[in-house]
Amino acid sequence: MGTDEDEAYPAEKPAVKRKVDGFWMDKTEVTNEQYKEFVDATGYQTLAEKTPDWEDIKKQLPPDTQKPNDLVLSPGSLVFIPPSNPVPTHDISQWWFWVNGANWKHPEGPESNLEGRWNHPVTHIAYEDAVAYAEWAGKRLPTEAEWEFAAKAGKSGQRYAWGNELNPNGQFMANTFQGIFPHGNEAKDGFMGTSPVGSFPPNGFRLYDMIGNAWEITDDWFDAIKYERIAGNAPLLDSGMNQCYNPNNPYAQERVIKGGSFLCADNYCVNYRPAARQGHAYDSGSSNVGFRCEKDADKKLLSYR
Repeated sequence: MGTDEDEAYPAEKPAVKRKVDGFWMDKTEVTNEQYKEFVDATGYQTLAEKTPDWEDIKKQLPPDTQKPNDLVLSPGSLVFIPPSNPVPTHDISQWWFWVNGANWKHPEGPESNLEGRWNHPVTHIAYEDAVAYAEWAGKRLPTEAEWEFAAKAGKSGQRYAWGNELNPNGQFMANTFQGIFPHGNEAKDGFMGTSPVGSFPPNGFRLYDMIGNAWEITDDWFDAIKYERIAGNAPLLDSGMNQCYNPNNPYAQERVIKGGSFLCADNYCVNYRPAARQGHAYDSGSSNVGFRCEKDADKKLLSYR
């Protein structure tokens, strides 16, 4: 897991060895159509469709933080809206906006819908929304180690899921961002936003979109120095400590997301690699985060071809 590449992000270093048991992973990210089947069968309502709870929000803020008098809480989610001109890339508020009424059914807000996108990955999904679907389907979310093993398809030395070149022979292998982020998406791969699952070649394990399209939620808490701990270069977390550690967001409660998305660009965020990892708020969704499921392997089926 991880990498020793000089240009990799600190949270990916150093490379460490981990062992995983056999498992079956979904070939694609969970689609809007699949999530609708779950909602229709259960009546489930996602977090983005519920009014936020200030008491839950406070858990991710410094102690004794008071609710602002002008804060109005309403259902919604974070939506990527590209600026029309170049903007400072250190300020994500230039392209991420809280949109009232945005959720998995209305990805850009109340006036949007899923027409023509039923086979795209479902987005605006929080961790508990993904867990609820997985349990209904008789599956679970992958651990970070399982996800990375599946993405690398047995070839740990490669930079990408398919080799060491981003676009071998000029072929686009994943749905990412071409151009100058965040305002200049040239969509050379054919897509401005998410794409139908399976639009690009599968990896060596016949899994689609392990890189790009939508970030994928895993079952692990985000620990920014996880591999340093495994390598013995930092203290281990014990059961009494917060299992989430992000020095850039000390009160965060984040789960690991993997694989990058259609918004990953080489001038801003090169997270379209199996080793890449980020933390994502457990109680929040956005227009570039989805998930896929897996289930434990029956050892009698491990010889399946």
